[in-house]
Amino acid sequence: MRPATVLASLQSLALALAAAVTIAEINGNKFLSPYSGQTITNLTGLVLAKSSSGFYIRSTTPDDDPATSEAIYVFSSTAGAALKVGDIVSLDGKVAEYRSSAAYLYLTEISSPKNVAVLSSGNPVVPLVIGKDTLPPPTVQYSSLDNGDVYGLPGGSSNVSAVNPVLQPAKYGLDFWESLSGELVTVRKPTVVTRPNSYRETWVVGDWPATGRNEHGGITMTDKDSNPETIFIGAPLDGTKNPTTSKMGDQLRDITGIVQNTFGYYYLLPLTALTTAANASATPPATSLVSGGSCKALTVGDYNVENLAPTSAHLTKVAAHIVDFLKTPDLVFLQEIQDNSGATDDGVVDANTTLSTLAAAIKTLSGVAYDFADVDPVSDQDGGEPGGNIRQAYLYRPEVLGLYKLNPGSGTEATAVVPGPALSLNPGRIDPASAAWTASRKPLAAAWLARGAKKPFFTVNVHWSSKGGSTSLQGDARPPVNGVVDRRLLQANVTGSFIAQILALDPAARVIAAGDFNEFAFVQPMKDFASVSGLVDLDVAAKIPLTERYTYIFDMNAQELDHMYVSPALAGSRATKYEHIHVNTWATASGAVSDHDPSVALFNVCGC
Repeated sequence: MRPATVLASLQSLALALAAAVTIAEINGNKFLSPYSGQTITNLTGLVLAKSSSGFYIRSTTPDDDPATSEAIYVFSSTAGAALKVGDIVSLDGKVAEYRSSAAYLYLTEISSPKNVAVLSSGNPVVPLVIGKDTLPPPTVQYSSLDNGDVYGLPGGSSNVSAVNPVLQPAKYGLDFWESLSGELVTVRKPTVVTRPNSYRETWVVGDWPATGRNEHGGITMTDKDSNPETIFIGAPLDGTKNPTTSKMGDQLRDITGIVQNTFGYYYLLPLTALTTAANASATPPATSLVSGGSCKALTVGDYNVENLAPTSAHLTKVAAHIVDFLKTPDLVFLQEIQDNSGATDDGVVDANTTLSTLAAAIKTLSGVAYDFADVDPVSDQDGGEPGGNIRQAYLYRPEVLGLYKLNPGSGTEATAVVPGPALSLNPGRIDPASAAWTASRKPLAAAWLARGAKKPFFTVNVHWSSKGGSTSLQGDARPPVNGVVDRRLLQANVTGSFIAQILALDPAARVIAAGDFNEFAFVQPMKDFASVSGLVDLDVAAKIPLTERYTYIFDMNAQELDHMYVSPALAGSRATKYEHIHVNTWATASGAVSDHDPSVALFNVCGC
């Protein structure tokens, strides 16, 4: 045949093949459709649900491959306006892959639909029950591209959109949810695992098997397991509003809706608003740890108080937490103390008013009088809210302990470990000129002498660089990008090396490093810190169950960014105790005082 005739024949054949495809064939058994960019005709499906921007159809000729979704989204605000749920329709359209950001996975959809025809109406629409009519969601791994660890380094070494791996829905969480894209499903007996965000979206886990469940009903991140079995509940398709008061551990009534990837996550878009079946408690027990008023039984608290200024509305609530739940510890590590003018960028760096106002509020509530210690940073050099000049600080009860050989440093001076051991500046900052601390908080070291002790003990109050720039656990980059991890690796080495100098002079020294490390204990910066410093994770020493190690909630996970690490002399002591106080992670969105939970420990720091 002539070339033109051959070309026309091939085009006719391609058109015929495209016209014959099913929804499962369009979706394929990978993340991206093999028909992307092609026009299809006479696609038939059952209308499952409608939204303001389109509708969802399920194949009337399903296959038996669990990797291929039998449903698809048809994007059009007008083409489905007259359709009803239960209609079987045929239509023409173009297969498209859509995402609103390069960081997200693609959504396979039918765009520019036309020739939409109703073939029949009133057909039954039955949702698939997850874990019964489908496979159960995988509980550990997200993607074959993560090499077994979503926090493995380097993050972003591959992309789902570039590799387009074959779906393995029985093994990987992303693959499982992708295999249900566009499908109408039911989640039975859902449990809320984190409180809703500002869009009223919340994460749940259903009645299927799940790892990481904590005692309160949340789901806790552990080493190499970041809980892909959870699902994000989005805005209801009927325009109703989800509640704002749900919280960790609440039980919801069954949820039916559409699975769809959007904004970097797999969502379940419910047909109507969520309803609560049973409420979990929002109030945790207070600490059981009690000070003995001397070095033999010293209580130590740690609390990131989230941008606390003298005029902060939550200041009195922070004070109440310290009194009612932490039971006024002898020593309190604080993070995110702002200067006296708060977020006003006016050159003020002194935080005496902030700390004295907090101390006064505590005294009003309890009668306990705290002194405080901090070192002012250089203005606008330590990150955080612009103008706030956040820093770490200590509150301490002067009748129980005091600074050993008081000699405070300045924001630019580096304290050093000197023979004794002791600190050249007390309190003092650790290597503030190091590039590790660019636009980040410098650790605040201090030496203390407790009542009855003959030797000082040492503390290092940290607030490492945040995870800004991280990508979604369900995003395109694999493994996900752990934002600013390179900076935290440097900070781990600088902080750890300083502590190692203390232990080199006195292996039996009592050392406590605590604060907001902005990292998980099983990720490389914390592993490096423990190795370099010689300290022991207090969660491990105190035998806190893995699922109860959390001080923060983000996306689906209860997680621990705030830690205490202690020297071997404290880790091995029978007197050592540790508790996390979940005043904020259990709270509703309006009831949370800070985005972090505080913790309390009990130590014998006598050192003799």
